[in-house]
Amino acid sequence: MSIERVVRKYKIDQEPNDFSYWKNKSYQERIDALETIRSEYHTWRYSDAEQRFHRVYRIVKQK
Repeated sequence: MSIERVVRKYKIDQEPNDFSYWKNKSYQERIDALETIRSEYHTWRYSDAEQRFHRVYRIVKQK
C-alpha cells in the first residue's frame, strides 16, 4: 500500500473548512480517525508510563 502525496494551494479566503471534509465521511471513518488521534496522543503524552489497569474504587457501606 502506498500513499499518494497530494498538495493543493488555496487563497486564504477560499480555503475549504474541515467541517465539509468530515461531513462527507461515514460515522465509522470518523470514529476510526478519532481513535487513531487518541492513540497517537496517548503514546506521545504517556510514552514513559507503563500500560496497566486503572485503579478501581468501591464504596462499601458499613452498618
